[in-house]
Amino acid sequence: MENNKETNRAPISQKPLVIEKGDKDAIGGLVEIEINGKPFKVPLGTTILDACRQQNIHIPTLCHHEDLCIAGVCRICVVEVEGMRVLPTSCSFPITNRLKIKTSSENVRKARRHILDLLLSEHYGECYSCHRNNNCELQKLAKEYGVDSYRFGHVTQRRHEIDRSSYSVIRDMDKCILCKRCVRTCIDLQEVGVLEATHRGDATTISTFMDKPLADVVCINCGQCINRCPTAALKANDPSDDIWRAIDDPKKHVVIQTAPSPRAAIGEEFGLPAGTSMTKQLNTALKMIGFDKVFDTNFTADLTIMEEGTELLLRLKKALVEKDDSVKLPQFTSCSPGWIKYIEHFYPDYLDYLSSCKSPQQMFGAVIKTYYAQLNNINPEDIVTVALMPCSAKKFECNRPEMNDSGYKDVDYGLTTREMAQMIKEAGLYLPGLPESEFDNPFDESSSGLIFGATGGVMESALRTAYELVTGRQVPFSNLEILPCRGFSGVRQASVKLENVKPEWSFLEGVDLNFMIAHGTANAKKVMEALKRGELSNIHFVEIMACPGGCIGGGGQPIPTSKEIRAKRAEAIYKEAAGLTIKKSFENPAIAKIYAEFLTDGPCGHLSHKLLHTHYAKRGKYIP
Repeated sequence: MENNKETNRAPISQKPLVIEKGDKDAIGGLVEIEINGKPFKVPLGTTILDACRQQNIHIPTLCHHEDLCIAGVCRICVVEVEGMRVLPTSCSFPITNRLKIKTSSENVRKARRHILDLLLSEHYGECYSCHRNNNCELQKLAKEYGVDSYRFGHVTQRRHEIDRSSYSVIRDMDKCILCKRCVRTCIDLQEVGVLEATHRGDATTISTFMDKPLADVVCINCGQCINRCPTAALKANDPSDDIWRAIDDPKKHVVIQTAPSPRAAIGEEFGLPAGTSMTKQLNTALKMIGFDKVFDTNFTADLTIMEEGTELLLRLKKALVEKDDSVKLPQFTSCSPGWIKYIEHFYPDYLDYLSSCKSPQQMFGAVIKTYYAQLNNINPEDIVTVALMPCSAKKFECNRPEMNDSGYKDVDYGLTTREMAQMIKEAGLYLPGLPESEFDNPFDESSSGLIFGATGGVMESALRTAYELVTGRQVPFSNLEILPCRGFSGVRQASVKLENVKPEWSFLEGVDLNFMIAHGTANAKKVMEALKRGELSNIHFVEIMACPGGCIGGGGQPIPTSKEIRAKRAEAIYKEAAGLTIKKSFENPAIAKIYAEFLTDGPCGHLSHKLLHTHYAKRGKYIP
């Protein structure tokens, strides 16, 4: 908002969001405690775990995760408190009076080792063949506590069948340690509720509804459970073997598109700090691996802005000029396949509020097997399209039966950041040490589509284009950075004042274009419930991403994840975007070229609706 004050012509204003509850008042007062013989003061209500971490005192955890509510079920974080008969769990013990705490006494060390040995006795499999080898929290603790034998035995036979039914998520309950992170992620963080702990005692297990396969329940494929699982009980459905076969087949022309979020995060898989962008090194790695062409998904992010923005303006015209009551406003973005699955499951009566645009991934697949194939005289049957995405739900999206408007399967394989890193390592490459290279033509130009990777990025990109198309002027923010769109609050709301518009958009003169941004389906639920109550009648455009933080927190991103890590990834995206010379989608020359040569009836025209939108017959009423 400081940028607005500097320009003195700000059409954008932030508004308080009525559907969000205010922050709770901070608990006041300090409490004197003693940890391992040293005195400290901590705020009243601080947990023992947090107090120790503030003093750089290490306490092991398994069920604890900073994104999730407290559980205290694994008990690996026990400590000794003077005057207490039992060892309390530090993650769930609030400090309300003076305490003397020991974090590494003989009793604590023995208890933790016993707990660890009991967990290992029920854990099936060999670490060498596990995809979480060297990134498993149970394995790390076993090393930390010097485990060199299975003191309570070790299971050698499978007790559960691996659930491979989902295109996105594979469940192996023989590796589950009952930490319930996945349950809390699904119920509390995402408010979907696919997983729950069932039965009691040693019969406890993590189950779906009636123990059905994941493909048959209301799983939205977001993969957030994977990102918080400490072991290999959950993983993404990896297609890399099929991709290797395609690369090795001389008859196949293998093309890969890379989204911005994996490029901002993949360095973490090679030991780099979060927020280290590897865009151009990744281009080199993919070409060395054997991909015939490496394209930038930001090209179709720009294409999405052109199509989605035009669709919004057409809806507004229908509603404001033609007084068509059948037009559904606000228009919701449709880039996130987890969000699409969520609204299909939980709010099917509101599907008409969705933009009919496909996601950038699917738009690119259709463009590659039509426009690109024609340009290069390649038979689409011989093209294999791969999408490097931060998202496990993209695997489901590319396998949806309607995603074949090119006449072929538009995108053949969805690959996560973690899986791509493994392929690079398998090829014997060290990503940070590779030289830089550019994307391949004809899709090497991009603009604001780069910021799609962070929550609010789609909205910011759309506003940059829509505002200038309607008014003929740039959004008056320094470097076009629309700050009200940025940040990590759960739901954000702001508005754009449209003044001195072009004659063809005169019906928008003086209109406050109100928009809303939400990330994580728990926040999407707040927005949808507000819509059901009729509280969004003044809102025109809503961006929703299924994952916390948007794509930078996707279910296919490097593990671990946290608020701090997601913020650093977003920072890397914004930093890279600040260096772009093209910042508005309609100024991308590659976008202008595809409309001039291929999509000649323009955005939301008949051909673009056929290839780039879904439910063509139903949405056709918005065609000009």
